[in-house]
Amino acid sequence: MKHFKQVEIYIAEKETAKLTAFLEAIKYDEILTILERLDDERKAIVFECLDEYIAIKCFKVLPEKTRQTLIREMHHERAAKLLNSLPDDDLTSLVEGLPSRVVNELLKLLSDENRRTLLSLLGYPENSVGRLMTPHYVAVKENWSIQDAFTYIRYHGQNSETVNIIYVLDDNGVLIDDIRMQEFLFVEPTTKVNQIMDHRFLALSVNDDQVEAIKLFRKNNRFALPVIDANGIMLGIVTIDDVLRLAEAEDTEDIQKIGGSEALDEPYNTISFFSLIKKRAGWLIILFLGEMLTATAMGFFQDEISKAVVLALFIPLIISSGGNSGSQASSIIIRAMALGEVTFADWWRVMRREIFSGLILGAILGSVGFLRIFLWQQLHLFNYGIHWLLVSFTIFFALVGVVTWGTIAGSMLPIVLKKAGADPAASSAPFVATLVDVTGLIIYFSVAYVILKGTLL
Repeated sequence: MKHFKQVEIYIAEKETAKLTAFLEAIKYDEILTILERLDDERKAIVFECLDEYIAIKCFKVLPEKTRQTLIREMHHERAAKLLNSLPDDDLTSLVEGLPSRVVNELLKLLSDENRRTLLSLLGYPENSVGRLMTPHYVAVKENWSIQDAFTYIRYHGQNSETVNIIYVLDDNGVLIDDIRMQEFLFVEPTTKVNQIMDHRFLALSVNDDQVEAIKLFRKNNRFALPVIDANGIMLGIVTIDDVLRLAEAEDTEDIQKIGGSEALDEPYNTISFFSLIKKRAGWLIILFLGEMLTATAMGFFQDEISKAVVLALFIPLIISSGGNSGSQASSIIIRAMALGEVTFADWWRVMRREIFSGLILGAILGSVGFLRIFLWQQLHLFNYGIHWLLVSFTIFFALVGVVTWGTIAGSMLPIVLKKAGADPAASSAPFVATLVDVTGLIIYFSVAYVILKGTLL
């Protein structure tokens, strides 16, 4: 807090020399904490005053949106150094979210090598593995000796993203194996590379969706995976750090959608107030209009409510139980689909399980509701009338029906949306709850009509 206030004072008084000296005297993690609390304009001022090494170190860990803003705010010379310090995959991710005009300006700041690499990576489809990969890796030939391979690695491995895995290519650049470095270390230097090969390897296709990379890394204990084209030619590698960032972004987006809002494009602490309102208002309006159907449904059953006012007491209980069961099922299935555990082909197995789950869960809640009416009536805590037993059975069977329907709707909607090419997370818990609220009322009053006809109705 003390350091932050001091930085604010130096910025306000435009004391850049003092700010530079002050930043040199404090620790790296303290600088990061200060940067998190500053707005974009003042972040740029701090970056201009930072030591080049520290500036590059800080820049690499900042959120992507913050990086983009800083590049636009800073002088070209410092911006060029920061951009050229980034790995190719990070640079591609940073640039692809910027307008074309800004990208053209940034390309002028890059070194010739980085410019050529970036233009190559930007040629792949958006959200493809090609946008995620880096072309810097170490590859050897199968007829080389281990000593030859080490000599090559020593002189050409400095710029590689990793040397934990060594790739073996044929004369046409086709990937034929990947070998862990430890396997090189425990054999004689004169051993040929092809003598320690097993021709078994995992690889990503350059045009695969980035989600496929997440799935493959989750299923296999790998630090990096090679990227190949349709002919098997190796183009680059994807490393675990990029996949972890991507997975975090995907999970964050899904969670925000499940919560009933658009995905935020930047961290909560830095997104503008009006952008935050805009992201949330759309879904709230849609959900509000959906809930208006609940009022319409209640209006349709107003005669039944006027004849048996006691039914109105349980409306919140019924619709909330259905909404909760639907939200549970939706969240479980969305996560299972994200992990690759459930696909469209599994729809009948999922529906069958959810039908039985809904019946059992509904029976449990229905028993609790039945018991509540029985105890309150017997203990004279509330008088449900002379037909209280029929009311109890109405609540029991209505809950069985509503909860079963909620679990079916909540589990099937994400699968249907996925099949239609939409985002399953869009079938968010609030959306499912709204759907089940309306249909739950219809189920409730239909059950009430059947059981209470000739008595209360």
